[in-house]
Amino acid sequence: MSVDSMEVAGLRDAWVRLGDTELTSRLLVGIEQYTSPSVIRQVLEATGSQVFITTVDPDNNRSSLLLSDLADEIPIEKYLWIGTTSFARSAESAWKTVRILHDAYGITVFKLDVRGRTNEPDNRATVEVAAQLREQGWEVMPFILPDLAVAKELEALGCASLRVMSAPVASGHGIPNPGPIRQIIDTVDIPVVVEGGLGSARHATLAMELGAAAVLVNTALVKAREPMLMARAMKHAVEAGRLSYLAGAMPGDEIPY
Repeated sequence: MSVDSMEVAGLRDAWVRLGDTELTSRLLVGIEQYTSPSVIRQVLEATGSQVFITTVDPDNNRSSLLLSDLADEIPIEKYLWIGTTSFARSAESAWKTVRILHDAYGITVFKLDVRGRTNEPDNRATVEVAAQLREQGWEVMPFILPDLAVAKELEALGCASLRVMSAPVASGHGIPNPGPIRQIIDTVDIPVVVEGGLGSARHATLAMELGAAAVLVNTALVKAREPMLMARAMKHAVEAGRLSYLAGAMPGDEIPY
């Protein structure tokens, strides 16, 4: 196989199946912080995202931008709709969010976040809600602190993928402790997405070099001086990291990044 053929196979192959949709883009983008439909459109286009992530906050009456406004700017029918519980601070709130998103929009794929007061994932509450979602037959992508036992428990529940926190959300600290993340990646048989604290393109590259199936970014784009340039940088970084991993890169666990 030629180098060009290997590159295409490594970058364009599907890494997860969610319902009837296979994702080939390895860069996921959160859009909860944006207030402009046109900016959301540009971000989705620049990153090559295949998913449209939406949410509500049932506890504080906050919601994503009105879908009627987005529909005028974005061809949302071309994206896989994923619901997120990113505002949830309890299992009850997460479940309530899921029910609203399912009943209102028919969403059956969920980016599950249950965070505590420190804004870090509550692993036990996450497992509890994930089990409820799987009982409904819905696809789940739970967000957890890097704990191998919890990762294996969620895998056993049939979660589509795992999202593992690399550093506090919105911190920009990168991946200060790659070891536990790599252990999960090397042990479970479902895709692992790295997110949380990925503040630059080099952080995204390392995540992919560790063997992550994908990365999810949000604040890094929102806070960048030129968000669209950062979006493109992240896209290229993910591709470079994936190719580096396939080439046999050996990033050292002992080196914070």
